[in-house]
Amino acid sequence: MNKARLSNRQTEKLKPDAENLKPALLYSHSMLKDTLEQGRAATDAALQRLLPGETDYPVSIHKAMRHSVFAGGKRLRPILCMEAGRMVSGSLPAGIEELGAALEMLHTYSLIHDDLPALDNDDLRRGQPTCHKIFGEAIAILAGDALQTQAYEVLARLHCPAEARTRIIAEIARATGTVDGMIGGQVADLEAEHTRPDAKMLEYIHRSKTAALITASLVSGGLYGGGNDAAVAKLRSFGKNVGLAFQIVDDILDVTQTSEQLGKTAGKDTVAEKATYPALFGIEESNHRADGLVDRACLELETFGSRADTLKSLARFLVERKK
Repeated sequence: MNKARLSNRQTEKLKPDAENLKPALLYSHSMLKDTLEQGRAATDAALQRLLPGETDYPVSIHKAMRHSVFAGGKRLRPILCMEAGRMVSGSLPAGIEELGAALEMLHTYSLIHDDLPALDNDDLRRGQPTCHKIFGEAIAILAGDALQTQAYEVLARLHCPAEARTRIIAEIARATGTVDGMIGGQVADLEAEHTRPDAKMLEYIHRSKTAALITASLVSGGLYGGGNDAAVAKLRSFGKNVGLAFQIVDDILDVTQTSEQLGKTAGKDTVAEKATYPALFGIEESNHRADGLVDRACLELETFGSRADTLKSLARFLVERKK
């Protein structure tokens, strides 16, 4: 935790024991690394099990789906989902990794389509050639479609009470849709190219295009874990703040990191004259806004006590990452 990001009152509490905090911070970083690695492994194992095999007919579409799903990626949305479920239930709910896998399928479908020539026209994703560069545009479009439909098949079979399952499906469908959802955000992003949108429009784009699915990942994890309406409301607010911070940092990284560091083409936003926080506010102010959003997000989880520590650490990780 960075003391510069704490309130004055919190900083005062830390001063007497500042030196003693160093081992705890190192331990926390180690625990976070373990959480990320274990969450990624659990998600990948579920994806391997749930997706059709490369030799299943028709082979071309299944190879394309698997190429994009297993090209890499941090699996942040599944991990946020699983940790939200763990926080509200007190332990990792059985079968929640399948919910995480469905979220990753939806995220990957959106990346395949975003990279198409008709949209962002990118050749690189997660350090690998994009789906359409290997399999052609037609198969890439269908691979995205297939991942979306496969995700809802998985969601329909989740091992949780029927009411929770229905709410999860509705939550995720809304987050990926056109009204304040991922598709609507993508449309607004496209229409804002080569214009000078104001802060309100920029926030709408980021909250819809990116933060909506991150929020749905947290909320659906909480619902799967049996969270009540109060817990879900806290997770929703946490997700909205963290999701927006995540996209602000993405904007910053696009202009401060190389393609090799990012695993995708750097500087694309600038070339396309996209609406970004650095373009509107500058890098320093954008970083300040991202930090403030994470501070507000973490305050939302205070009622969960130490059970929220992992999600809070993940929130910090999202704004301190370098790719």
